[in-house]
Amino acid sequence: MRAALQRVTRARCTVDGRVTGETGPGLLVLLGVAPEDTPETAQALAARIARLRLFADEAGKMNRSVQDIGGGVLSVSQFTLFADTRRGNRPGFSGAAPPEQARALYAEFNAALRACGLAVGEGVFGAHMALDLTNDGPVTLMLDTAER
Repeated sequence: MRAALQRVTRARCTVDGRVTGETGPGLLVLLGVAPEDTPETAQALAARIARLRLFADEAGKMNRSVQDIGGGVLSVSQFTLFADTRRGNRPGFSGAAPPEQARALYAEFNAALRACGLAVGEGVFGAHMALDLTNDGPVTLMLDTAER
């Protein structure tokens, strides 16, 4: 799995003008699923994200997690995180999991975030989504479970 994390003061996802998910202070997580990913991968990544210290403490150091601040998460599926742009002008997506596998693991990931005590807003898997966010910092990180 690959996840792009953005620390946000707010984030909202809309589909066809309808809000499908949102969060106040916390994280926007864009999630890509690979064919080799499993429910265990989703659970481990969710736990890591919940504990990752990306928020400032009283001294201004990034020593607090989204759990510590009582923040939320807006989780959005994004297969384009597995784009292969090495050749030509059009990206290839053969590195992304098939839609049914990715849909199930996206749901597993969101359930695992909730099991960590986080409020989770969601995008709509496979839909054309509009994201509106205020990046805080800005702080943006990439996590890739294949690199652990």
